[in-house]
Amino acid sequence: MNDQYFVSVGVQGVVGRYRFHGSTLLNRDDAVVCRTQRGLEVGKLLCRIEADASVDDLRMDGELLRKMGPEDHTIAERLDRFKDRAYEACRLKLQERSIAATLVDVEQTFDGGSIWFYFLGEVGADVEAITDELAETYEAKVKFRQFAETLAKGCGPDCGTGKSCGDCTSCKLKGGGCKSKIGC
Repeated sequence: MNDQYFVSVGVQGVVGRYRFHGSTLLNRDDAVVCRTQRGLEVGKLLCRIEADASVDDLRMDGELLRKMGPEDHTIAERLDRFKDRAYEACRLKLQERSIAATLVDVEQTFDGGSIWFYFLGEVGADVEAITDELAETYEAKVKFRQFAETLAKGCGPDCGTGKSCGDCTSCKLKGGGCKSKIGC
């Protein structure tokens, strides 16, 4: 299959067009994993884009990799805890340094590769210094980079990505969610 879907991605709910190469049945409101320009992100499926020449000409915003499974939800929950800690750490640093900036939210990509701090109004150099420091700290704490690569590329047949690495002996999902039928 080579379907296209509208998916709402990220904390701001940006709607984009995503191509899906899988055969899994997807439904409205499904939580999905997408590859975007920012990395792997969790999204909410809105609707399938019906085959239409005018739609086919539209630029795709990324690839819809799969519907989220239990393992993906576990990772998302862990990332949410890191995100909450980063929010609180930033809020405390702003308070300690008497910086009058309003922190609204923190967002982290599903692959743990990037973290964003959202503020109301202008952000000065003092706030940028804090967020740079926190980004380095919290991105370093999320040790999912290699694991996220496995999540994106696949760990074996029917792992949910539609891809196979061919070697299950060192698979990071072995015994922990791999859906391969060859023994992971």
